[in-house]
Amino acid sequence: MRTVTKETITAAFLAYCGDDTNPRLRFILEKLAHHLHDFARETGLTHAEWRKGLELLQKTGEITTPERNEYVLMSDVLGLSSLVDMINSPDIGTPSSVLGPFHILGAPDLPVGGDMRQDNDGAAVIVSGYVRTPQGTPIKGAEIEIWQTADNGLYSNQDEQQPEYNLRAHMVVGEDGLYRFSTVRPAPYTVPDDGPVGELLHATGRHPWRPSHLHFIITAPGYRTLVTEVFPSDDPYLDEDAVFGVRERLIMNYVEQTSLDARPDGLDIADRLTVPFFTVDFDFVLAEE
Repeated sequence: MRTVTKETITAAFLAYCGDDTNPRLRFILEKLAHHLHDFARETGLTHAEWRKGLELLQKTGEITTPERNEYVLMSDVLGLSSLVDMINSPDIGTPSSVLGPFHILGAPDLPVGGDMRQDNDGAAVIVSGYVRTPQGTPIKGAEIEIWQTADNGLYSNQDEQQPEYNLRAHMVVGEDGLYRFSTVRPAPYTVPDDGPVGELLHATGRHPWRPSHLHFIITAPGYRTLVTEVFPSDDPYLDEDAVFGVRERLIMNYVEQTSLDARPDGLDIADRLTVPFFTVDFDFVLAEE
């Protein structure tokens, strides 16, 4: 198109789409082109700035590995991951939150009441709760994936000193919808900031810290899969999460226990537990498909 101008280039791009273009794809490309071209026009984007943006994308691809997805991390720190979660999270049920780049498949099975703490350092925590419908009915047989950092703020696939599936588990809840396990209290940690994501954070004066949290994926037939995180109310980074994952309804409390009489029933770790320890009670509500 020899008459294309900076005002008509967006329409020209869209006119190149064939009649057999998938309608949803065309709609997304239309919105992307409008916003992307408007961004360049409104900012008066220079060649140097354009090249810097391309360089950032190139570096993101170069540093990405099966163990570290820098594109996911970039999406996280830009708030896009959380925005997509919120757009697609139903109003009914426990809110979703970011998956993060450190989830891995194949976590070992753990029975209800099982011990995920093993030989890990850190304060002992007993996490309990129920998986229910919005009407309060237990969802028996719901499956839960759990993962978290160790006391040093690292996930098992970041730390060569940890066993492969350290502090990761797969659990099937009981007929009453109960889940329960023992673990250690995770620590706040920084997202990796030695790559292009870190370059962006440092350039804008942002810190890379995340509040401590427990990750969950919960599935059950007939219900929407829930991918979420749960955060302690006393964490110093609760209002400054680098990836915008905190939601008001995902905040829980660590309750310090100074008597063994406070031990919940059915714990594998019951005879090895010492005081003080912490308990957490948090229920999950799954929305129907």
